[in-house]
Amino acid sequence: MTGQDVVTHILAALRQEPRLGAEFTPEKMELGADGTLTLVAEVPSVAAKKRALELAAAPAEVRGVIDRLRVTPATPMEDGEIRAHLKVLFVNEPAFEGFAIREGRPGDDPSVAVFTPATTAPENPRGRIDFEVREGVVILNGAVPGLVSQRLAGVMAWWVPGARDVVNGLEPTPPEEDAPIRIEEAVRIVLDRNPYVDDSQIRIGVRGRVVRLTGAVRSAAERDMAEADTWCILGVDEVINDIQLPA
Repeated sequence: MTGQDVVTHILAALRQEPRLGAEFTPEKMELGADGTLTLVAEVPSVAAKKRALELAAAPAEVRGVIDRLRVTPATPMEDGEIRAHLKVLFVNEPAFEGFAIREGRPGDDPSVAVFTPATTAPENPRGRIDFEVREGVVILNGAVPGLVSQRLAGVMAWWVPGARDVVNGLEPTPPEEDAPIRIEEAVRIVLDRNPYVDDSQIRIGVRGRVVRLTGAVRSAAERDMAEADTWCILGVDEVINDIQLPA
């Protein structure tokens, strides 16, 4: 297929995805000579973003995807507002006790972030989270003690209503081999942290990078929120929501 044929094929697949819809039209979708596809668009949810990236990368002719997908924010916010929310979330999270939390603010050069302490840094921090926000995109860097901490920080960034994307550059230190049990641990702690979801009767199964939620919750809103939280977890490629509601 020619490059345009590949783009046409991908667009047809994207429009067949229910989370995107038949009218989905990217701002830009272009396949370079090296097989790199650039995809620029606004999508309604993290689930839609992940499915779009999966479909975009599916053709053999596509060797990589430049992700410029942004999620429509639940509440539009300025970058400073998003930073303020992140500061409160990270500083008050029990799992991050003993971490050095640093807030980045753009300096004269917009490509440079000047980090300042978001709280009094411990003398020997257990981990470090540096966060900055650029046009609604949350960027996380630093080192944390394990994949669960890395994933929890990423989901908490998505919880800020104005976040349009999360670039999770946190590094588990020392490096930790990923496995379904690590994803299961992350799902459990994320659902436990969400005050609007009673996860006491939710069961979690993980096969590869596919998460299946079963059990019961009190309302459709809780069920949808549990699924949305799970989609936000780094490394989760699919969520099967079999949570039941009261009869």
